[in-house]
Amino acid sequence: MRRVTPADRYGSDVLSTDWRAPKRGRAVEAPAQIGAVVEEVTTDWVGEIVAVDRDLHTVTLEDRRHKRRTFPLGPGFLLEGRPVILTAPARQAAPAPPTHTASGSIAVHDARARVARASRIFVEGRHDAELVEKVWGDDLRIEGVAVEYLGGVDDLAAELRDFRPGPDRRVGVLVDHLVPGSKESRIAQGIARSPIGEHVLIVGHPFIDIWAAVKPDRIGLQRWPDVPRHIEWKKGVCQQLGWPHRDQADTARAWKQILGRVSSYQDLDPALLGRVEELIDFVTASSD
Repeated sequence: MRRVTPADRYGSDVLSTDWRAPKRGRAVEAPAQIGAVVEEVTTDWVGEIVAVDRDLHTVTLEDRRHKRRTFPLGPGFLLEGRPVILTAPARQAAPAPPTHTASGSIAVHDARARVARASRIFVEGRHDAELVEKVWGDDLRIEGVAVEYLGGVDDLAAELRDFRPGPDRRVGVLVDHLVPGSKESRIAQGIARSPIGEHVLIVGHPFIDIWAAVKPDRIGLQRWPDVPRHIEWKKGVCQQLGWPHRDQADTARAWKQILGRVSSYQDLDPALLGRVEELIDFVTASSD
């Protein structure tokens, strides 16, 4: 057996390790991130970091009773049981400006909207107009093209008479469900044959409603539901999706949910993209 002498009764060299180090370890710097939970050791105050003031060099903690206290940044805190020296978090760099608009065009930063042209784009349907604004709004402002809401294609002839299209007052019209043999198609053909026809371009998409121009997988569907003819299409879609559908307010909320899934042209069916681009080209081709 090893003989223990009075000189080594406490074991080997007690100075061979950092005998002065605290049990929890030495404090290290840690950024005071909003949402982190820390403890202030002198007061035993435990709380979530809810504010950091860089100028006053303070941090505010909120405890589980929603009471708040402010402490100086620096040492004296525990984070996950370990001592830390809280510092102000690094400033977030400003995000780089987008290189393209929602329509896929090259973004023009810090450009003022152009003075509105005399030419216009009429869009049938409020939801249609909101979708055009969301995806093509930046482009239209740069080009100085105003979009006007058209309540229905039945009102188009009267709107055109009031507007008086001409070489420098072109009108592009986006119509719902413009398919051969439809009422919309007959109205469009009549206007095209009229004296103002060369200054008006009427295009449409094949969808029964603009909702269906949004790719169905954006709202978790493989395809848009089939709705019986005797049921209003929008209400039928909401019903099959399990969404409220009793009144116009329910329909409006459903559209906001669908529109919220659209961030760029990539969320839309190409059949709509080409028609809108065609209208923009038509109304911007006239001389300034």
